[in-house]
Amino acid sequence: MHDYFYSYIFVSNIWEMIELTKAEEQVMQYLWKIKKGFLKDIVEQYPEPKPAYTTVSTVVRVLVKKGAIAFNTYGKVNEYYSLIKKEDYSKKYMSTMVKNLFNNSQKQFASFFTKESDLSLSELEELKKLINQEIEKKQS
Repeated sequence: MHDYFYSYIFVSNIWEMIELTKAEEQVMQYLWKIKKGFLKDIVEQYPEPKPAYTTVSTVVRVLVKKGAIAFNTYGKVNEYYSLIKKEDYSKKYMSTMVKNLFNNSQKQFASFFTKESDLSLSELEELKKLINQEIEKKQS
């Protein structure tokens, strides 16, 4: 499998695909968590041993160039924020995964997920409840 993820951003009324490496996707996860922050704030999100400040700085610069994040400048420092909503990223990422790995079949994905995941009885019951709620919505 490739060492990148797909992300989508809305540009000029067109969904444009951006490939994100694992390192870029990790920075995005931390930026979504803190909403906005300076480079030091992003580095602080990493577990020990933390990557070098310069390494994270390079990844952030690439994400800016790709159009995934932007920044406001205060003096000599930049405060970064995401241009991609986590919900949009997750939806498009899952859609691409289902398309590529499960022949675009939501049913195949759900079957695989429930059989191959180590879900507890209570988690399966919660999924059942969510499915029943969706069925009721579609029936009304």
